[in-house]
Amino acid sequence: MVMPTRYRDRIAERSGGRLVVTVDRDQCLLIYPLPDWEEIERKLMKLPTLNPQARLLQRLMVGYAADLELDGHGRLLLPAELRAFASLNRAAVLLGQGNRFELWDEAKWTERRDQWLNGEAESSGELPADLESLSL
Repeated sequence: MVMPTRYRDRIAERSGGRLVVTVDRDQCLLIYPLPDWEEIERKLMKLPTLNPQARLLQRLMVGYAADLELDGHGRLLLPAELRAFASLNRAAVLLGQGNRFELWDEAKWTERRDQWLNGEAESSGELPADLESLSL
């Protein structure tokens, strides 16, 4: 995967080109600058291990996390296990999401995006308590 030029300087400044790639429940990959990942990992590992959802997040996100480094051309060599998890073959979509990126197989992204836009995705319809006070 090649990181777009517009992000390379910021990544180099923020993390010296060091990134962590892990899996997401939506079958895409999450890419974090190392310092941001370290904070997330600490939070994940503080979750109660007797809670099945917390254990699932720990197993997936921490268990699959891979430390990677951008090369001189802005490329990131993704481990085969992570590429297989996200069904990444040829065409991919990279989405900036604040302090992280999401990397999707293009066909899977298009399908999921269309589901979300048409209101077909799974949702309880309720916002988590943390988001109720958010103003956009």
